[in-house]
Amino acid sequence: MPHILGSAYLLGAKAHHLNDVYENESKELEQWEDSPNEVSTYDWKDYLGDRRYQRAYVDFFEDELVLNGYEWRKVLEIYLYQGKEPLINCLVAGWHPLIHLGYAYELSSRELAMEALGLTATSYNYLHKYLDRVAADKKFDGLFEHPGGSNIDMLFTHHEELILEHWNAWQVSNPTKQFEDSQRAATALLAATQEGAPNQYDFFFVHLLTTSHAVRILLPEIPVKFHISVLRQWWLLTLAVYIAQLRPAVDQDSVLGYELEGKDWGWIDKQAVEGKWSMDAHYVKGLRAMKDAAKTWDDKDMFYLKAGVKFGEGFAGWGGFGPFDAEEILVSPLKTHSGCINSTPDLVIDA
Repeated sequence: MPHILGSAYLLGAKAHHLNDVYENESKELEQWEDSPNEVSTYDWKDYLGDRRYQRAYVDFFEDELVLNGYEWRKVLEIYLYQGKEPLINCLVAGWHPLIHLGYAYELSSRELAMEALGLTATSYNYLHKYLDRVAADKKFDGLFEHPGGSNIDMLFTHHEELILEHWNAWQVSNPTKQFEDSQRAATALLAATQEGAPNQYDFFFVHLLTTSHAVRILLPEIPVKFHISVLRQWWLLTLAVYIAQLRPAVDQDSVLGYELEGKDWGWIDKQAVEGKWSMDAHYVKGLRAMKDAAKTWDDKDMFYLKAGVKFGEGFAGWGGFGPFDAEEILVSPLKTHSGCINSTPDLVIDA
């Protein structure tokens, strides 16, 4: 709910459209169930990774917000950044904690910040143990019969050694440039992988783009010592999802050669808040992520603009699902948890 409302608001949506979005999205929300018990300062780490405690964690962090004089950044400092295994090193687990925290900073919302902490705590899992980029490795051929989120869990459970082979391949030597490259890669995965289904875009790839956008928002806000860790976590997520989605060919020429026919970012904004798919949260978030990437980096070749127009006018629904309930898998793709990764700081992105 807050993701599409925040995106639409930041793209200039009027109050009546925001009300329509709220009414539409509220129909799809699941009822929030009570947790088995409360969470306290003495045992808050005992239930990490257990989704049954989502409500208890949010209640706990909201209580901590009151105790800290409603200084939500202070609460984040305590629970997200401190300790031997800070939660920020597990931010990609479950996808949405990273995105939610990004919106908290963008909208300066203490409510979203506490919800993001709750999501991070209950999504904590072993994704953060691994890292790196995927290449055209034939050892991945034939691992999965169908694409889909369920492949991610199978990949880490049964083919961990293949992930580890790529762990050491990506060295962060120029972090700012490599982060720029990662945002372009995320855009290409969404906009340039429609072979065989030109108007159907991958539901999992759009999350790589929107989580990349969240990373960009967070980097100026979080302690520098965590910058590389967050970037590497995101790249691990990209690696896992790309393999899980059967490593489709990325045809960047399909974006670079796309004819704009006079369309610009104003046209894209209009599609996001007035167009046929303006009620689709992931469509709106994807367009805004591309627009912000174009503003952040020098879009000389108009790659982001062309990707936005191609996606904006060609979108006709989401694909990439396997035979299981992809939304449920997306909320909590992995089940267990362990320690977090640490990394060397030297990535600074201006807000």
